[in-house]
Amino acid sequence: MINVESYRNYCLAKPGVSEGFPFSESALVFKVMNKIFAICDIDTFEFINLKCDPERAIELRDKHPAIRPGYHMNKQQWNSVYVDGTLPDQLIFELIDHSYELIVAGLPKKLKEELRALED
Repeated sequence: MINVESYRNYCLAKPGVSEGFPFSESALVFKVMNKIFAICDIDTFEFINLKCDPERAIELRDKHPAIRPGYHMNKQQWNSVYVDGTLPDQLIFELIDHSYELIVAGLPKKLKEELRALED
């Protein structure tokens, strides 16, 4: 089952990612090129807030009780993905990838070019 360390390592392995605690000392935030793509509470590690395509977010919530509208986030575009063991780790990692990719897709051209340079 995914834990906070494997989650953190997975996020930090992505190009252009930084971590920080801009909201509180327990709310770990991951950003790609300074744009948030994942948030969790490291003290409880109950769920991860991840950006999601709005239509897919609804489908995922209907199919998986452990995926709910994003806590303290835009409910259309963010999900809270509960890491209670009911979702396969593979799905959680895929949703992290999806969130990262959505943020990258929305970056301005200049930042996308900077990110591409980091990947080379």
